[in-house]
Amino acid sequence: MNPGAFFIDRPVATTLLTVAITLSGLLGFFLMPVAPMPQIDFPTIVVIARLPGASPETMATTVATPLERQLGRIAGIEEMSSASSIGFTRIIIQFDINRNIDGAARDVQAAINAARSLLPANLPTNPIYRKANPADSPILVLSLTSDILSLGQMYDAASTVLAQKLAQVYGIGQVELGGSALPAIRVELNLDAANQYGLSLEQIRQSLAGANANRPKGFLDDGANSWLIHANDQTRTAEEFRDLVIAFDDGSPIYLHNIAEVHDSVQDVRNAGTANGKPAVLIMLRRQPGANVIETVDRVKDLLPELKASVPGGVDLEIQLDQSETIRASLHEVEITIVISTLLVLGVVLLFLRNARATLIPAVALPVSLIGTFGALYLMGYSIDNLSLMAITIATGFVVDDVIVVLENIIRHLEQGSPPFQAALEGTREVSFTVVSMTLSLVAVFLPIVLMGGMIGRLIQEFGATLSLAVLVSMVVSLTLTPMMSARLLRQETFDTPGRLYRWLDGAFARLTTVYRISLDWALRHAFVTLMSLFATFALNIVLFVVVPKGLMPQYDIGKLLGYISGEQALSFQSMREKQQQFTDILRADPAVESVVSFIGGESQGNTGFVFVSLKPLDERKMPAHKVMERLRTQINDIPGATLFLQGPQDIRPGGRPSNSRYQYTLESDQLEDLYEWSPRLEEALKRQPELVDVNNDLKARGLHAKVVIDRDAAIRLGVDPARVDAALYDAFGQRPISTLYAERNQYFIVMTATPEDTRDPATLAKLYIPSKTGAMVPLSAFSHVETTTGPIVVNHQGQFAAATISFDLAPGISLSDAEQVIRRAMTQIGAPASVRGGFQGEALAFKKSLSSEPWLLLGALLAIYVVLGILYESFIHPVTILSTLPSAGVGALLALLATGVELNAMALISLFLLIGIVKKNAIMMVDVAIQTQRESRLSAQQAIFEAALLRLRPILMTTLAATLGALPLAIASGYGADLRRPLGIAIVGGLLFSQLLTLYTTPIVYLYMDRLHQWAQRGWSLGSSSARFTD
Repeated sequence: MNPGAFFIDRPVATTLLTVAITLSGLLGFFLMPVAPMPQIDFPTIVVIARLPGASPETMATTVATPLERQLGRIAGIEEMSSASSIGFTRIIIQFDINRNIDGAARDVQAAINAARSLLPANLPTNPIYRKANPADSPILVLSLTSDILSLGQMYDAASTVLAQKLAQVYGIGQVELGGSALPAIRVELNLDAANQYGLSLEQIRQSLAGANANRPKGFLDDGANSWLIHANDQTRTAEEFRDLVIAFDDGSPIYLHNIAEVHDSVQDVRNAGTANGKPAVLIMLRRQPGANVIETVDRVKDLLPELKASVPGGVDLEIQLDQSETIRASLHEVEITIVISTLLVLGVVLLFLRNARATLIPAVALPVSLIGTFGALYLMGYSIDNLSLMAITIATGFVVDDVIVVLENIIRHLEQGSPPFQAALEGTREVSFTVVSMTLSLVAVFLPIVLMGGMIGRLIQEFGATLSLAVLVSMVVSLTLTPMMSARLLRQETFDTPGRLYRWLDGAFARLTTVYRISLDWALRHAFVTLMSLFATFALNIVLFVVVPKGLMPQYDIGKLLGYISGEQALSFQSMREKQQQFTDILRADPAVESVVSFIGGESQGNTGFVFVSLKPLDERKMPAHKVMERLRTQINDIPGATLFLQGPQDIRPGGRPSNSRYQYTLESDQLEDLYEWSPRLEEALKRQPELVDVNNDLKARGLHAKVVIDRDAAIRLGVDPARVDAALYDAFGQRPISTLYAERNQYFIVMTATPEDTRDPATLAKLYIPSKTGAMVPLSAFSHVETTTGPIVVNHQGQFAAATISFDLAPGISLSDAEQVIRRAMTQIGAPASVRGGFQGEALAFKKSLSSEPWLLLGALLAIYVVLGILYESFIHPVTILSTLPSAGVGALLALLATGVELNAMALISLFLLIGIVKKNAIMMVDVAIQTQRESRLSAQQAIFEAALLRLRPILMTTLAATLGALPLAIASGYGADLRRPLGIAIVGGLLFSQLLTLYTTPIVYLYMDRLHQWAQRGWSLGSSSARFTD
């Protein structure tokens, strides 16, 4: 069977097929979405509940726990954690990666509904949920600044106008605002004045709520006309509220302005944002799953003139962070790498074939195969990203292999005197099975990956699919276009009358062949010694796998830094604003920094904040992002009272739990007191380890608390119960929303609280009067006293248990596997009891899971190759010969990683699969010829494999050198995303160079031993059959 014969005889059909493949690829390329990395959706849902003024313990016990009990019954939950702070609870639920997020969202809503009857009755709104993907960072951050308008006014414009328009942009999935809050009317009560008039705070609250209403009123109808009934029942401005009558004192009205300050402000005053040092409101935009980042950003930029026209005058709307810039730069770097790899590969072909006409054939076939791959990728729903383009880069070496095998065999026939058409027919027929075998066995390498679940499986899946599609397209091109072009472009006289360069190169290759002939002959005569070297590689693989540093994903430069500000637990919001300004001033002063935006507060935590740092282009700062972070850490550590934790955000981030540093280790216990004792001990032990930096504990148990201790007997005698005490405290100090103002485009709250002067000191609590059951006003001090203590400002849960998460980052040169050993050693040293359980979370947990699955993945790839080769060769023996080449590639790859100090991470793991595919190709070419020679020429196994090794030396060296040079630009990559590409290239280059040197000798030896085993098995089978016949 000769699949090339049809296409050799039909050049027009072959040309049109080639054009069709190219056009479909170009169409797919321009239609595919663009992203930094493959879309990996970690199905995550965040549930948020608010009860303004409630303590963290109250939020944890009355809100978080009932919700967690219902949510915990949902199927497919991987991890559930919660954080409860003052008046705020956030529950993060991460589902199995294969769980449908929409179905999970319905289950979450049902659980919230089921828990509603168990939640506090005064919860102002039902808990809400939103879908989230922790792997998605904002693609754009916009800022609003003004010298005229307040932060509240800018936030109102952002919320009512900009957020709505931005949410309608195709590709935008979520719009978040920060830096301030919606406008509100704040009623700040003077407790002394209220006491003088004998007014209770609850009486004032009810009067204010009653003075602002917006209810249906009906209509009138006399049979001929109809009137809608309206009333001026809404009080809309602070000025109108000031003149409200709250009560009467001996017939004289008591106005609100007599007992309170009323002014326009914001709903939550514990919020502050800055952009390059100026007060600002921030708008963070996240993309929809699968959306093209670059196109989405471009749509937003096109909308900017309209957005600027829609905000009030005097407001500056600017882009502070643009993720598309680094994505464009990173993808451009990879595209250049593809071009360089293609030129290097074609140079190898020209070097070995020594003929420009012959080189023109792969020069056409290679781009056609690569471009055609994009058409198949588009149909499969993949994106253009760093990983798929890296696969295309590596594919240059794989794709040209098929062309080389076919073309080299055709040229060999031409050199032997066959005419071009005959050489094309015979050359293609002889190697068509080899090409199909190499292609299908390579696809088999990635079959376990394509079927693998989990984060690593999803990540590598696109790479494997891209490479598999590329070699399948290449197989079609090499068996159609290559023989057709060879029959029409190659000339016998070109090889009959070679030039001077041709003769020199031919002489050099002849000398190389002679050296190989002599050394191979020695190896065959000392077969046992050579075989022992192969067994040594098995053992060396195990040793190196244990020794080499390991990680999950390389941390690469995306031109951005993310910072978390954590203030001392008792730090006031005003002091926190000063720290925020100090941190941003230091960051802005660094020569590598282009812009800095930050916001603090929110979620009722006035001592926390976030910073987004946009770095200058890499060619301007001349320093990678991690070096910039190291330089900044030495400066920001000098600020007392608060800490800024910097990390380089990554495009893939498993785990939905936020933390100050990149990696997380969580302690959990049935008793919160155990965590108060043991988590600080572990934190201090880890801070002493030089391998770790930015160690931080999210257990905040040293916040200042003012505890009202009620004498219940005295309270009962005075007619006061705890519910009345709680209501009065909440009215005075809870920042309580008491009514809603309905405007045309938004809704705003009326917030009641005590004056700032009355909320500064626990002694103020003595001013509070509580209405008794008889109506008398009883001072709080008559039946209680105040104790100042320390306690939690955040209560964390992990799977419904009390939890404390210690986050950390790695010191330069330290791998995640090293950090894992350090933490386990520290846990042993502190001697925590069995009731305190520890475990990694987030990326560290994903690393542990991937580490345990890597050997099984490799084993699955080997079994898949064995099955495919066994089917193709109809043999149990010959696939073993081909697989024997693989250990040497593993040794070379691991040695290269160890020598360059690069971790064995997901990218390096991909290279091990690639090496399996590349190295076994060389063995297939050798074994195919040996089997064919044995069958046709009746030579011995040793003679056949000796001749096959010499005959296929040139294509083996060509394919190996092509693959090596194709990966070399990745190994020496620079620019954005270089750290992502480098492990892949280093491992491939190291594995190819080492395995090429060894397998040229071990493959013939293994072939001989396998042939002897085959002969022995056949004799045993024949003897058994003869005995059976004799018995019969």
